[in-house]
Amino acid sequence: MADFHGYFTLILMSLISIILIAALFKSTRAKSRLPPTPFPLPIIGHLHLLSPSPHQAFHNLSLRYGPIFRLSLGSTPCVVASSSETAKDLFKTHNDAFLDRPHNSTLDLITYNGSGFFFAPYGDYWKFMKKVIVSELLNGKTLDSLLPIRQDEIVRFLKDLSQAAKVGNSVDLEGELIKMTNNVTSRMLMSKRCSEEKDKAEDIRQIITEIGELISKFNLSDHIWFCKYFDFQGIGKRSTDMCRRFDDLIESIIKEHEEATEEQKDLLNILLHISEDENMEKKLTRENIKAFILDVFGAGTDTSALTTEWALSELINHPDIMKKAVEEIDHVVGKKRLLQESDIPNLPYLQSIVKETLRIHPTVPLIQRLSTRDCIIGGYHIPAKTTIFFNVWGHGRDPANWENPLEFRPERFEGRKVDVRGQHFQLLPFGSGSRMCPGISLGLQVVMATLGCMIQCFEWKVGKDGDLRSVDMEEGIGITLPRANPLVCVPIVRLDLIPI
Repeated sequence: MADFHGYFTLILMSLISIILIAALFKSTRAKSRLPPTPFPLPIIGHLHLLSPSPHQAFHNLSLRYGPIFRLSLGSTPCVVASSSETAKDLFKTHNDAFLDRPHNSTLDLITYNGSGFFFAPYGDYWKFMKKVIVSELLNGKTLDSLLPIRQDEIVRFLKDLSQAAKVGNSVDLEGELIKMTNNVTSRMLMSKRCSEEKDKAEDIRQIITEIGELISKFNLSDHIWFCKYFDFQGIGKRSTDMCRRFDDLIESIIKEHEEATEEQKDLLNILLHISEDENMEKKLTRENIKAFILDVFGAGTDTSALTTEWALSELINHPDIMKKAVEEIDHVVGKKRLLQESDIPNLPYLQSIVKETLRIHPTVPLIQRLSTRDCIIGGYHIPAKTTIFFNVWGHGRDPANWENPLEFRPERFEGRKVDVRGQHFQLLPFGSGSRMCPGISLGLQVVMATLGCMIQCFEWKVGKDGDLRSVDMEEGIGITLPRANPLVCVPIVRLDLIPI
């Protein structure tokens, strides 16, 4: 009997040992299973595989290496992902491991070491700022109070188009749309119009444009380890100068707000009140406010303008879709008043057009995150401190998600509850998870209202003389996704609904 118990104990311990060893082997194997990778070159890694449009290069590589693969950008370890399954892993299942954004020397200088919101490291300050944005700056009450500004700027934009239509002049729509969205942003933020001559807001826009160009440049100091302490390209010097110019300008605007006899009804005023409130859980510093202003300008101007420009380009190239959209607006809004933001919920086809535009032409083609711990994504081990690129542009062209993905067809959204607010992983133009864009509602309202008014009030002929049959759809280069050639059209008045 004693022998039986001895043998039983021995067998049980053997089984437990086998199970533990198997589990350990499985865990070790999973951790060692890194994503596939192309052959790297010494020092530069895979930099030679990139093009001026990284999202396109990443997409081409994904066709060969799959929806998740590994790259070395110089000495920077990176992983590129592009499928709905990896999106769910990144932004939902392991969301807590990807709450930081990668930084570089230019960003650190210009954003006051991440003192704003967009590039702030995840932590108590970031949580505080998100709460302030959701509850104070971009809540329904605040956006409603700023609605007259958005309406006024759209009407001003339409008046300029109407003047061009009367004399048969062509219009650079990219420039005009960017001017309009800049004015909306600057007036909501600090009660100034960018287009006013000799106005500080115009200087801000110029600086923001230059900052965008600097951030988009490849800096050897950030990716080649032995270049870390050298400024071969002069980017560090330019960034320092840009930071000084921006700081001086914003400081003068903040002082004007503080010294104003009448309180300005804008977002900067709300931020100043919060910074003076001793009961707040966090103290907003001057640098926090300045960095947040940079965030708002960087995220809220070009993106809305470019989405509207891409949408109109697609509509001009698809007159049947344009006709259907105009008929919906005529039926819902009528022909005697101008479309308003309040009409948008009743215009599902217009909403589908914007969704389809964001699918094919996402204005932010790459979402960047930084892993803070080891985890498994798509069945592969992702080490901590790895830069993650989620290819939104490639994701929108994935045949696994969309039938005929290169075809512009808004009807694909009819009867299909696919949102753009990060809840459905087939479509992520604004990101997903805790660090998705907090200005989604505002951005969509501006784009839909502007596009709706443009096709309600005007017909469009392509080219400087209106003699072209279609619009080229070549992409340009930038952090956002501009057109290679700005959309130039001759507007023709369809309905004269612009209030005097």
